[in-house]
Amino acid sequence: MSIVKSGRIAAAVSLLTCVGMLGVRPALAGQAANRETSVVTFTKDIAPILQAKCETCHRPGSIGPMPLQSYQDARPWIRSIKARVAGREMPPWSLDKTVGVQKFINDASLTDEQIDLIVRWVDAGAPMGNAADMPPARQWTNDNAFFLEARLGPPDLIVKAAAWTMPAQAPDISFESVVDIPGLTEPRWVRASETRPSLKGRRIAHHASTYVLRPRSAEAVAAERAARGNQPGADLAVGESRATDLEELFTEWAQGKGGEVYPDTVGKLLMPGTKAKFDVHYHAVGEEITDQIEIAWWFHPKGKTPDYSSEWVPIGSTGGESLQIPPNTITEHQGYTVLKSPAMLHNFQPHMHYRGKAQTLEAIYPDGRREVINRVTRYDNTWHINYIYDPDYAPVFPKGTVLMLTSVHDNTAANKNNPDPRQWVSGGARTVDEMAHLNEQVIYISESDYQRIVDERAKRVSTRSN
Repeated sequence: MSIVKSGRIAAAVSLLTCVGMLGVRPALAGQAANRETSVVTFTKDIAPILQAKCETCHRPGSIGPMPLQSYQDARPWIRSIKARVAGREMPPWSLDKTVGVQKFINDASLTDEQIDLIVRWVDAGAPMGNAADMPPARQWTNDNAFFLEARLGPPDLIVKAAAWTMPAQAPDISFESVVDIPGLTEPRWVRASETRPSLKGRRIAHHASTYVLRPRSAEAVAAERAARGNQPGADLAVGESRATDLEELFTEWAQGKGGEVYPDTVGKLLMPGTKAKFDVHYHAVGEEITDQIEIAWWFHPKGKTPDYSSEWVPIGSTGGESLQIPPNTITEHQGYTVLKSPAMLHNFQPHMHYRGKAQTLEAIYPDGRREVINRVTRYDNTWHINYIYDPDYAPVFPKGTVLMLTSVHDNTAANKNNPDPRQWVSGGARTVDEMAHLNEQVIYISESDYQRIVDERAKRVSTRSN
């Protein structure tokens, strides 16, 4: 096996593991002993965990292979549940918890205590417990509802692509559909969005990118500048006038991803005359299936201009000649972008395919300091998780910061997801090709915003340490 490295910035990424020796005081040891001897039951201890962290997928009509809503549902699967939970494979959350930012508004992972409870429950024979301890059943919206409806109510607007029928046997295809955005007669700011295929379409839809085709005439550019007001980075977001529409990525969906919700002070702008373009990657699954991708938008109130705008910024490689992975090798590729304005990251969303193993996002600050922002070390192409930062902890950067992405692909037999380690793999859109980028949303902020946030966080850390 060989190691192949390539990238536009030559940099070594060190993996640091800190091991501490902790002494246990007698009182704490006694507490641990009490936990070990207490009886863990499904109704009292396990059902609340499953409701909070598992039922989103493991319920009738959703994407989980079996429901986990009752003791009768869970009991036949206890060995599998223990293995997946103890191995931190389920719920899917492949973020490295030892480095980088760890505050996210959509953290689906289990705590160490929750994992311990599930393991102890299974090891004890999975007792049901007292039926009176069972929490009330969690209420779910119907299968045709968007996930965000439970939190935000029905969407303000739904835009649908043209339908596509995928044959039972066929090569991967990239299906494009350009449609008008109905009812968009004035500037509207999106505060949340969610893309989804149909229920059956989830089997054939690998990922879908939604673009907006923005008119760039002098009149359209002037109208957009007016709609953005004095937002930081408005000039970068609007750009210059041109003869043709500007095609810009608005949002991306991939298997396992939920919706995107922006902070109250942030939005994404849609202008009248804008069209939506869907670019959907479909693959055959042995059955003819018709799908129709759709995107739902929830708007800020009419007339409200958020303080900040969220913009997509490419980091890494979506394919091409630069991404080459020889047979039976582990490769490392790097890509970067330079921030032209102070900025805050809204999310961290890695994207690779079958050979993807790990991705690390680093910041190289103007003063030369380097910092690991986030890392995934157990990437799984089945789950394209969008890690959405808690706004109070989202990373902020000064103008001129380099955001560098290091992607590791494992094209060996040791990778259980690898369809064929004998193949030379290139960058491309097919599932058997590879990618190495982040689907990243950046919020431009002002110089004064950046300094204020830095000062507030330093004060918060100082207060806690005292």
